[in-house]
Amino acid sequence: MIKLTVLLAFMGILSFVNGFQALTRSSSNLSRTTSVGKLRMIYGGIKAEDILKAPKWPAEWPFTKDDFKRMDEEEDTVFYQDARLVYHIDDPAVGALTRFYKETFPEGADVLDICSSWVSHFPEGWKHGRRSGTGMNEYELSKNPQLDDYFVRDLNVRPELPYEDESFDLVTCVVSVDYLNQPLAIFDEVRRVLRPGGRAVMSMSNRCFPTKAINIWLQTNDLEHLFIVGSYFHYAGGFNAPEALDISPNPGRSDPMYIVQATKKKGEE
Repeated sequence: MIKLTVLLAFMGILSFVNGFQALTRSSSNLSRTTSVGKLRMIYGGIKAEDILKAPKWPAEWPFTKDDFKRMDEEEDTVFYQDARLVYHIDDPAVGALTRFYKETFPEGADVLDICSSWVSHFPEGWKHGRRSGTGMNEYELSKNPQLDDYFVRDLNVRPELPYEDESFDLVTCVVSVDYLNQPLAIFDEVRRVLRPGGRAVMSMSNRCFPTKAINIWLQTNDLEHLFIVGSYFHYAGGFNAPEALDISPNPGRSDPMYIVQATKKKGEE
């Protein structure tokens, strides 16, 4: 597992205290990790937006194979074979994500929702282009009225997106990046299918199915999660510097919601 001291060095934030660890508790089969709000109280004034402002990236990919192992290594198709037509975050968090999309998605954009399900949280009234999705459960995908087309694809077995180069203006992934055991390959693919200047938006909360989340996710907290996802963009290459955002609607009172996003470089950028 990547060492906390290395994470601290990456971030360049001196106010972090060495040795703080992720805390978890169970809720409806979902584990919760320590929220940014709680960490801010403990470690003094650190905001999600600070995490990727001045990262100190190592020269080489710093993670190991063990970081991406899961407690349950059985084929994901087994775990996801039963449809779950439920939200995996609470209503205020869903609302915050949809508002963020409404405020930042350009009109006419073609969008790909990876790790999709029965809802993609796109705003009503958004004048969109093509809406595509990949996910694990065909029934869930078939019930998603916000998708024009979809592919059933286990990205942990086959980390390839079945689309032509430069097909989309946006790629979204809602509270699922923590399940990807080959994230660098997936972020390479995200870059490939994005048009120059297109944006990838990874949203996350503090819930997960712990048996399917990667090891490093369970051993780190929300602030570190933002850094980890930002590192995926960095090491995939071809993206402008990623940014982290806290769009939580009611800090400490409902599920938090965070964004890590980056745009694909244009030409010689």
